[in-house]
Amino acid sequence: MEVINGLLHGFAVALEPFNLFWCFIGVLLGTLIGILPGLGPAATIAMLLPLTFQMNPTSAVIMLAGIYYGAKYGGSTTAILLNVPGESASVVTCLDGYQMAKQGRAGPALGIAAISSFIAGTVGVVLLMLVAPPLSKFALSFSSPEYFALMSLGLAMVVLLAGKSLVKALLAMLVGLWIASMGIDLFSDASRFTFGQTHMLDGVDFVVVAIGVFALGEVLGNMESRQHAQVLPVPKGLRNLLPTWADLKACRFAFLNGSLIGFVIGVLPGAGSTIASFISYGIEKAVSKHPEKFGTGVPEGVAAPEGANNSETGGALVPLLTLGIPGSSTTAILLAAFVLWGLKPGPLMITDNPDLFWGLVASMYVGNVMLLILNLPLVPVFAQLLRVPVYALYPMIFGISIVGVYSVSGSLFDTWMLAVFGLLGYAMRRLDYPSAPLILGLVLGDGMERALRQSLMMSSGDLSILVSRPISAVMLFLAVLILVLPMFRKANAWRVKALEEQS
Repeated sequence: MEVINGLLHGFAVALEPFNLFWCFIGVLLGTLIGILPGLGPAATIAMLLPLTFQMNPTSAVIMLAGIYYGAKYGGSTTAILLNVPGESASVVTCLDGYQMAKQGRAGPALGIAAISSFIAGTVGVVLLMLVAPPLSKFALSFSSPEYFALMSLGLAMVVLLAGKSLVKALLAMLVGLWIASMGIDLFSDASRFTFGQTHMLDGVDFVVVAIGVFALGEVLGNMESRQHAQVLPVPKGLRNLLPTWADLKACRFAFLNGSLIGFVIGVLPGAGSTIASFISYGIEKAVSKHPEKFGTGVPEGVAAPEGANNSETGGALVPLLTLGIPGSSTTAILLAAFVLWGLKPGPLMITDNPDLFWGLVASMYVGNVMLLILNLPLVPVFAQLLRVPVYALYPMIFGISIVGVYSVSGSLFDTWMLAVFGLLGYAMRRLDYPSAPLILGLVLGDGMERALRQSLMMSSGDLSILVSRPISAVMLFLAVLILVLPMFRKANAWRVKALEEQS
């Protein structure tokens, strides 16, 4: 009953005209970003973050979340028409989606992707609504040692699944933790790693790092590749986009498979929608009566990964909202946005901010309906974006990034720092260093240090407090196990194979 009352309250918030408008803007921008290969929701949310500081937090988070799950819809368009995934999670959709398009079935392929995304997105929101409240109540028993262990476990999982080289992922994470430690020490008032710059006494602004590493780093990397692919024609008219009854019948179990697998994988920090898509596709192929046809243009090969891709969003929001633990770069940026608005995601999020939590959940129902309406009749229009020349697109991204960073602090020093982190993001991309561990290390670093030092204050400096409490001991054991497992050849071979399939 409590959940039903919360949801009804959420719809009252989400259906306010102002929030409806920002929900529509979010899902529309998300769709467009998903269609444009190379940018992605993390970079987009990072760029738009400065613009949300003057907004109502509920409206702002509804819009940013709309960009997050809206990009998952748009990514299928380029995968099917260009054989180029607009989003990394759409890699698997290329396998059968592009083959369907080559056979003249681009319309049904796009239709199946939209329908599967809608079903799975809705299932993900329902499960988020059901899982988040009890998990929040359980997390109320957490104290500083448990929070430190939980953050350690989240970082370990992200490091494990973020890159083929565990050493590179660990180094990226350590750089993020180092950046988080810059500025004034809250416990001793000493300055750390400021290099004599008074501008750095408050630390490095997260917005500067996020926009530099993601937006500028991605653009600089994409400017090197000038690949042009042929865009396959999209049938005009809603009737030509709808799949047949035979297609829907073949996909009925794929819809369910993708919805459940995506949500479960999404709850695990560090796994992400790409892993969810591959696992869902693999399961669908394993249980199929005709596995040999996968990769030749079967509708189930589009429905399963697209469903997992979208349901993962609901799962990823569970640890973010109830525990304050982001599982990916995008949710890390969302966590930073909450902090910048003066909100603290965690066990008290639902009771302290019911308008925001239930408004967000209800807006995701509304947003999925908007996306279904947008992605069926307007796909031919969206496909034209693929013809936008990069010489017009990339300078616009640079301009928005610089203006956004300058508008936050009014400091030219931050614009120079933006250039530094843009080059860092580009170098990481060239050298195959994953950016997710760096961003998560930066976001969680301050909280981890505070939790550790508070734990030591509780125990008068005795580190055994971290392993003497059952919950923190189990989580720390799992974190160590996750990082030790790749040292065994078979376990590391499985991990590398899974990551190679993503790239």
